[in-house]
Amino acid sequence: MEFNYSYNGSTEVSDRGSNTQMSFSPDTKREPTYFIGELRQNVAFREAISALHDVVVSDMRFKPKDKTAYKEWAAKQQDLDWQLIAAQRQEVANKIKPLQDELNQLNQHSYQRRESFYKAQRRYFDYIYQKDRDAWFVLDPVITVHPDEVFFECFSQDESSYGRLGASYEVFKNINDFACGTTNIDYSAALYDEFQKIRSYKNTRFEIDPSGFEVQTTHEETFKEVKIDLPDSWVRGFLQVSSAMSLPATQVDLHPMDIYNMCFVLRRHKEKQGPRSMRYHLKPGEPVRVTFDPWGIEVVCARSLYTGSQEQQIRVWGRRRLHILERLIPVAKKFTVHLLGTGMPSFYVADLGDMSFTLGLSGWTANDWAQSGNFDLMAPRADIDKWTQQQIFEALKKNWVESPDSLAERLGLNRAVVLGALSAYTQAGRAIYDLNKQVYRVRELTREPLPMERLRFANEREEKATRFLIYNAAQVTSVTSDATRAFTLQGNVKDKERNYNPSLTVDADERIISAECNCNWHQQNKLYKGPCEHILALRMQHARQY
Repeated sequence: MEFNYSYNGSTEVSDRGSNTQMSFSPDTKREPTYFIGELRQNVAFREAISALHDVVVSDMRFKPKDKTAYKEWAAKQQDLDWQLIAAQRQEVANKIKPLQDELNQLNQHSYQRRESFYKAQRRYFDYIYQKDRDAWFVLDPVITVHPDEVFFECFSQDESSYGRLGASYEVFKNINDFACGTTNIDYSAALYDEFQKIRSYKNTRFEIDPSGFEVQTTHEETFKEVKIDLPDSWVRGFLQVSSAMSLPATQVDLHPMDIYNMCFVLRRHKEKQGPRSMRYHLKPGEPVRVTFDPWGIEVVCARSLYTGSQEQQIRVWGRRRLHILERLIPVAKKFTVHLLGTGMPSFYVADLGDMSFTLGLSGWTANDWAQSGNFDLMAPRADIDKWTQQQIFEALKKNWVESPDSLAERLGLNRAVVLGALSAYTQAGRAIYDLNKQVYRVRELTREPLPMERLRFANEREEKATRFLIYNAAQVTSVTSDATRAFTLQGNVKDKERNYNPSLTVDADERIISAECNCNWHQQNKLYKGPCEHILALRMQHARQY
């Protein structure tokens, strides 16, 4: 999937003794989006934007050791072993020694003659590392300007971590003008080093340059054309994160020192064997306890009481990605943890006062958002006509940000209908759910509509579920509801020569909150990777009948 960007030059930073000016260069091919203001909370913003950078460059995939040097040593050692065997004969040994000395001298002369080449090669690689690190970033960060805040979004290289920094207008002063919208900004690697120079005693001017939209076409040489060919999985990961944030979750508030203690344990210990999990022990009215496997170390969060009503234990993996939050500990008031369940994604929302930082983590590091997680299939999926969907989206776009309840009341529509429409636009990359403020926001991920036929079906499960409906292979045998308007479905699905008996529970907002199936795929994965095709077929059949 190819993305085309056109920047009016590059992002520039002007650093003087008393002030710093940061001018971000936006994508001129998108609708005018700009913002001009001065930072009021310099240090907190510096730490938050630096944590966002840590998400961008994060890649915790397993990297096998480079054994090239060892193999060269082993080959030389083998040659030496043969030489020793041959040297057992005195006459051969007498011939080998002068030849070996001569070979060593030749190797030494050869290295001396090539030494300048090796140094130049090292300097070249160092230059590439410093000057062209932008090649590490798969996609420039997305920045959105809204009436109440400016927020950045990014995705890690290993596609397992998502970062969002939201800064309200209280973070800035002397705001001149702004235009709401979403754009990509030219975010070079050198910009991170400039962020580190932000100080409380220096005025920092933050500017998403509006002049980039006023340059005439005759000055095309001033534009920086960028074409990036992205894998579908990278784009789809953004959509999966947005869907997962809207799902029901267990919520826990942690003191910043609790996050520090968790990171401290991970810094002091290195696992040599599994399990490599972290278990949250949640008991109503008692402090949250976190156990680290395989050491059995327990961190008691004495300042953080669990306020839920049900005792539970939730286990998560990929815990070393929490180090991204370390820079936020000194400036954070609290961290709110949203746990979707054992082996499911988790979200850590740092309360920075007038800013918030959201770190979204997939179930485990290798369980990337794009290929393994299908949380859009668990999100609200009410059958809504296109006209109503468009009406709801246009109403949201009028205010740019609004809660589902407020939107439903303003339009006179059922809340489930509004959530279903917003979920569809979230899965299309045109809206996002803000965990911090519990609202939906307009966010056009790309300039042109995304090719959903390529992004929606990363696997064959939903396609198979549709096929079951075509051949009338799915039947709903039982529907029960409770006082909260949640309902439970039971049924059977004929898949080739076998019959499966899926069941699922859907809450009042049309979200799957639990499901079971006797197929092999569900027995192995549960809901960690989304529902199986039989559960989906049962839900789709119910929607068609009722």
